[in-house]
Amino acid sequence: MKLIDLLENNAKTNIGDTEITSITDNTKKVEKGSLFFCVKGAKFDGHSAAAEMLEKGAAAVVCEHDLGLGDRQILTDNSRKLYGKVCASWFGHPEKKIKMIGVTGTNGKTTTTNIIKYILMSAGHKTGLVGTIQNEIGNEIIHTDNTTPFAYDFMELLDRMVKAGCEYVVMEVSSFGLVQNRIGSSWFRTAVFTNLTQDHLDYHKDMEDYYQAKKMLFDICDAAICNIDDDYGKRLYNEINCEKYTFSVKHNADYFADGIKIKSTGSSFWLCVGGKSHLVKTPVPGLFNVSNITAAAAVCLRENIPAESIVKAISEYNGVKGRCEVIPTGTDYTVICDYAHTPDAVENILRSVKEYTEHNLICLFGCGGNRDSAKRPKMAAAAAKYADKLIVTSDNPRDENPEDIIKDILVGLENTTVPYDVVTDRREAIYHALKTAEKGDIIVLAGKGHEDYQILSGNNHIHFDEREVVAEGLELIKNS
Repeated sequence: MKLIDLLENNAKTNIGDTEITSITDNTKKVEKGSLFFCVKGAKFDGHSAAAEMLEKGAAAVVCEHDLGLGDRQILTDNSRKLYGKVCASWFGHPEKKIKMIGVTGTNGKTTTTNIIKYILMSAGHKTGLVGTIQNEIGNEIIHTDNTTPFAYDFMELLDRMVKAGCEYVVMEVSSFGLVQNRIGSSWFRTAVFTNLTQDHLDYHKDMEDYYQAKKMLFDICDAAICNIDDDYGKRLYNEINCEKYTFSVKHNADYFADGIKIKSTGSSFWLCVGGKSHLVKTPVPGLFNVSNITAAAAVCLRENIPAESIVKAISEYNGVKGRCEVIPTGTDYTVICDYAHTPDAVENILRSVKEYTEHNLICLFGCGGNRDSAKRPKMAAAAAKYADKLIVTSDNPRDENPEDIIKDILVGLENTTVPYDVVTDRREAIYHALKTAEKGDIIVLAGKGHEDYQILSGNNHIHFDEREVVAEGLELIKNS
């Protein structure tokens, strides 16, 4: 493409007729004819490599200040933002050829997006999914490394979805994706806000900064659906100017759940909207999942999917891997695997499971290394609210000493009476939980969820699937 066509009047250049062979913000991917974007990251500033990229063959560089490179530099006030727009341009604006639905918040994004996709697919609308666990094009599964892909990868993925005939894309929109302009010039038909609790404060300077990042999604949508059971959701609803609706599992709202009944085998409730009520039955347990389902139903009702079709699809939907997932054990106790890795998420899963625990609720959890350390004692305090026993262990320690992480966690248990064991090795901790479980107990393995790895000593990923570990532990117990 010609440079002038790529820029689409978003920046000025004197060499607009230059043919561009590729676009990138990665110095390793620059080749003859590339347009290189100088992006300043946490550890590397692309501006420092601009002249070198021209020597390497780049046709031009995009930068945020004058580097003395003449006509081959293109000035902009935000390289990341322009890169997102140019990525969209490079792929022929696939974001304009597909109906976009976005879900943001700390917890519930994955479940909500998966339910929306399932309902839309059940109603005959081919739909793509962008999310934490995996990306999907209809029924095709694609590996992902980020909740919201980087700009080029994201537009490439949308382009594949459009070419595959997808009518919709439902996506988790992370705070990182919004702040770093990964979604380019995307515009959403509907945006959902689930909740906001402490997470990612190693990246965002405080909760206000985190909230403002999430809020960015509601400047680029036709309509918003806000959870008014959450204080930030109430605030958001009052601050945004787009068409807006509320949902709740506690109060009257535009879309709300009433007559809620929670069991270990699932939930039932009345979905109330516009003066009408629809009986919903789902095999997915937990009050927080009733909230997720209510949000998903609200989105699909706005897309004119008949209520009967929505209710039927919800009754058939069996949940997301690693989200309140029951791991088969063949024993008289239950093991649940869940991705809960924030104080609020831990409290939500344990509060919900406690309602149908016959004996003791045992929670096994740890905290990630090189991440927001302030939430570690809060995680412990949240777990202690509902658990009868705790097992404190490792999650993804990364570069940190696991023992140091656990010391931070234990601070949150200083004023509690809940008994706890410390077993640093997560595999051994799971074995310990299985050995000590009694009839009617429920063990919640919190933090890993869908992940099938642990991150040790930096970025060293080792295979670690809790479903396999539970099976191994049960076999060891059987043969001991």
